[in-house]
Amino acid sequence: MRNRKIMFVSPNQVETVEETFTAQTLGENEVLVQLIYSLISPGTELAMLAGTEWWAKLPLNPGYASVSRIIEAGAGVKDVQVGDAVFHYGSHSEYQVLEVKDVVLKVPDGLDLRWVPFTRMATVAFTSVRVSNIELGDKVSVSGLGLVGNLAAQLARLQGATVIGVDLSQERLKTARVCGVDYALDGSSGKVKEELMALTNGQGVSSHIEATGISKVAVDSLEYIGSQGEIILLGSPRGEYNTDITEVLNYCHLYNRGCITFKGAHEWRYPTEPNQFVKHSLVRNSKIVFELMQQNRLQIEPLISHVIKPEQASEAYAGLRNNKDQYNGVLFDWA
Repeated sequence: MRNRKIMFVSPNQVETVEETFTAQTLGENEVLVQLIYSLISPGTELAMLAGTEWWAKLPLNPGYASVSRIIEAGAGVKDVQVGDAVFHYGSHSEYQVLEVKDVVLKVPDGLDLRWVPFTRMATVAFTSVRVSNIELGDKVSVSGLGLVGNLAAQLARLQGATVIGVDLSQERLKTARVCGVDYALDGSSGKVKEELMALTNGQGVSSHIEATGISKVAVDSLEYIGSQGEIILLGSPRGEYNTDITEVLNYCHLYNRGCITFKGAHEWRYPTEPNQFVKHSLVRNSKIVFELMQQNRLQIEPLISHVIKPEQASEAYAGLRNNKDQYNGVLFDWA
C-alpha cells in the first residue's frame, strides 16, 4: 500500500511524503487502521515543529487526534471490529497499527466524523474542570480561547459557572460567543481587569483557567482571582519569562486577596483506562465527550476553520503559526 504521512523535516519545515506501507502480522490486541480525519494540535505541534521540545527530536511524524476506519484486527480484539470508525490518539499517517489498550474507541453511530478528533482537545480541557473547585453559580475566567481554552470554557459552563473568556483575537472572541461563552473580553483593550471586576462585583473570579501557556499571562492573571481562589494551568508553559518570584508568591499568599492556589491540569494526570481506585480516566472522559457532542451540549462545528488535504500541510502549519485569527481548528481530510 502507498502510505501518505506528514513529516516535520527540520525546524519550521513541513513535507507530505509517500512511502510503501508493508502490512505486518498483527499482534493479538492490535488493529490496522486507515485515517479519515486527523486534527492539528496547534500548541503542541507548533512547539514540536519549532524544534524546541526536548522529547520531540526532528525529523518526526507528528500527530495528536484522529478518526480512522479499522481494516484489520488481531485475534484478541473484542470491543471494536473491522469496518468500525474509531477515535484514537495517533499520527498524521494514512495507515497505522494501534494497540487497543491505548485509547481506541468506537465512534457512536450518527456522530459527525469531523467532530470526533476534537474529542482529544476536549479531554485535555476536561482536566482543568476535573481538578477545579468550580461549582454552580461561580464566576470563572479563561485566558486563551483557542481549541483547548474554548472547550474548557464550554465545560466550565456545563459545570454551572458563568464564564468570562479573554483573548487577543477578535475571531476567537467571536467564536467563543457563538459557542455560548457568557462574556468575551478583548485582552488588548487594557481594560480587562476593570471589566472583569465589574462583572464579578469587585470580587474577582473564584477560578481562573490559564490556557495560553504563556508564563507572563499566567502571572498577570493572578489579579483577576478572588480570595481563596485558584489558578489552573491548562496550557503547558513555554518560553522564558523573568520576574521576581517572591513578589508573585507573596501576592498569592499574603497581599491583596491572598490564599490563591496553583493547580496543574495536564491530561496525563489521569490513567488511560478506568479502574477501581480512580474515578476519572481518559477513556471515561472521551466517552462523556461523545455524549455531549451527540446532545449538542458541546459545540464543535464553530471550532472548525479548515478541512484540507494532507498535501497542503505546509500551508496549514504556516497559517497556524502566522495567521491565528483565521486558522484554529484544522483538519486533514485523508479521503
